[in-house]
Parts: sequence; structure tokens; C-alpha cells
Amino acid sequence: MDFAQADALNQAIRLLSLRHRARAAALLTPLGLHPGQETLLLELARTGPMIQAQLSEALGCEPPSVTLMTRKLEASGHIRREAAPADKRASVVALTDRGRALVEEIKQLWCDLAEETVRGLPAATVEQIPGILNTMTGNVDGRRRR
Repeated sequence: MDFAQADALNQAIRLLSLRHRARAAALLTPLGLHPGQETLLLELARTGPMIQAQLSEALGCEPPSVTLMTRKLEASGHIRREAAPADKRASVVALTDRGRALVEEIKQLWCDLAEETVRGLPAATVEQIPGILNTMTGNVDGRRRR
């Protein structure tokens, strides 16, 4: 790959990432959420209660980031944290009823954002995008190299 192609690819990825995060932030603000918090709530809705360390791994976030998010989401009443039965040092995180209700709004927002992002692309291309992006993410995932 020559520099011009590499530059075009890297710039496109960077701009999409920045614009997508900014658009997500704008859509999440009326719900009282910041980017990243919605993925934590969606993960808990998918999996059920889990230990904070497992949540960190599932989200691909550093543990201090998850700790900060869980504190804020607990303060807003969307999740609860309790000591893990087997290890009192670990916290189990679970959705509250308020959190479950918010997840339904997040799901609609997530659908709207995805549709907005791929507007104008052929359906066959849209079907391929998650696989392509997951491969690309795996290629640059520094955690794989540890």
C-alpha cells in the first residue's frame, strides 16, 4: 500500500470514529448519558449481571473507566453494584428497573444511529460492514499482542 492510499484509509477511519462518537454523544445527551455508558447498559441487558472485571473485558475498556462509568450510572439509578458472593472485593453490576427501561430507548437510538451512518449504501454492503470492521479492529487490537 502506498502512502496516499494509507493516508486516505487512516483519515477515513479517524473521521468516521470522531463523527460517529460526536453524533452518538448528541443523541445520548437527552437521555442523560455520555458515550460509553450506553454500551455498558446494553451489555448488561444482553448478559445479565456480571462482575465489573468481566464487564471491563466485554466492553474492551480499562477497569478504571468501567469503575467511573458504573459509579455514575449507579448514582443516576440505572444500575446497582453489590459485593460478589464468592469475592467480597469484586462488585457485581446489574441493571435496575430504571436501567432496563432506558435500555429500550437506547436500542431505538442505536438503530437510528446505525441507519443514519449507512444511509445510501447498498444492503449487501451494509451486511458486510460488521465483519470487515471486526477484522480491522482485531488487526489493531493491542490487547491481542500482550
